[in-house]
Amino acid sequence: MTFTKFSRTHSFSALRVFCFSISLLGCLSVSQAQNQGQPRAQPQPQIPPAIAQPAAATTPTSFTRLENLGSQIFKDQALSEPRGTSCNDCHSASSGFASNNGSRIGVAQGSTPQSIGGRNAMSNAYTSFTPKFQFRVTAEDVDPVGGIFWDGRADTAELQALGPLLNKLEMNNKDAASVVRKISAAPYAQMFKDEFGSQIFNNPTLAFQKIGVAIAAFERTSALQPFSSKYDQFIQGKTKLTPQESNGMKVFMDVNKGNCASCHLMNPNSAKPSDSLFTDFAFYATGIPRNMAIPRNANPSFFDLGLCGPDRTKPALTSNVPANISIEKFCGTFRMTSLRNTAERKAWMHNGFFKDLRDVVSFYATRNSDPKRWYGPKATPNDLPTAYVGNIINDRVPFNRPASAGPALTEREIDDVVAFLKTLSDAQAQPQGQGQPPLVGVRNNPFGN
Repeated sequence: MTFTKFSRTHSFSALRVFCFSISLLGCLSVSQAQNQGQPRAQPQPQIPPAIAQPAAATTPTSFTRLENLGSQIFKDQALSEPRGTSCNDCHSASSGFASNNGSRIGVAQGSTPQSIGGRNAMSNAYTSFTPKFQFRVTAEDVDPVGGIFWDGRADTAELQALGPLLNKLEMNNKDAASVVRKISAAPYAQMFKDEFGSQIFNNPTLAFQKIGVAIAAFERTSALQPFSSKYDQFIQGKTKLTPQESNGMKVFMDVNKGNCASCHLMNPNSAKPSDSLFTDFAFYATGIPRNMAIPRNANPSFFDLGLCGPDRTKPALTSNVPANISIEKFCGTFRMTSLRNTAERKAWMHNGFFKDLRDVVSFYATRNSDPKRWYGPKATPNDLPTAYVGNIINDRVPFNRPASAGPALTEREIDDVVAFLKTLSDAQAQPQGQGQPPLVGVRNNPFGN
């Protein structure tokens, strides 16, 4: 979970804070109106500048052929080398669409026991709302925004879906042609030809590209974008939050307490779930502690710099970025994920350091007041080189709080925020028998788990 902003000037951030102060008042007014039996007001949604939001996914009565094909490819364990690992094994609904194929160290295991990646699996739910990578500039506030993967290196879900198939630490295929050969021998091979042409397997390069097209089509269905959480039912007036959940939302939105909603954008006054995506898609450095269980972190000189590598080259700054800004100012930043389904995950943050959601909230509340708890005796951030430690945010709530002021949240407030975050879990992402009824229109559990 991320509350931070990068830039040292905060004209845009101040606007956000103002907007969410108004949003909080509106939220409380809505609650009062409900108690008095008055209709819920529906103000215009708050949308980050320069990001065009696609329409919300609708619930299909059945998948199209392309979506069904993508579903079968997504859960096919024969597509790894050796076989046994599918896309679904790192993106299962039961783990908030972000699991690690049985790994318990916070980052994903690939198709062999010794294949341990460097990052936590990122949720692939609600990805159709993610804009392409760009630099958003508002006045003097500069933010890298968008793209898929923690470092934003893939502009589309079609491109992202192909990456793990060839990554030696993930599905470990030698090349695109070897993946296509497996698809051509799969039970759904005829469906693939029906969709893309009878001669498609004669062109492995094109066929490999179409694999990404099929998977992305499935990921855009309501199977991964159901908007079926308790929060969604709440904003639609179908249920009420408990007092603890309601107070957690209040703390979450309070610009002087959690200040979470200034980056995890939400609009509880809108009955449209896609107006509450709980992310602004921007990149942040929050000072997450180093996960020493990651094999590559055993080298003390290695650092994962996110936007600056090692899994991508540093992106070129675009012409809208002021000349006094260098790309090095974004090294160590990672793209914020949506908080939807966050309570179902097994590990949190890019390096999977946290294994309990309450610890994530506690970190934000106590990073300044109790740094030894997170960084050890030196009490200083330990997962960035000295040159980039200054990129870690420290000039906005809750990270601008002096250590002498104590934690930003009480233990009870931490518990309340966690309770609210649990309302963001979609029905099919929760254990059977809990949460809301299963989503209508998605047939026969497309994840196969």
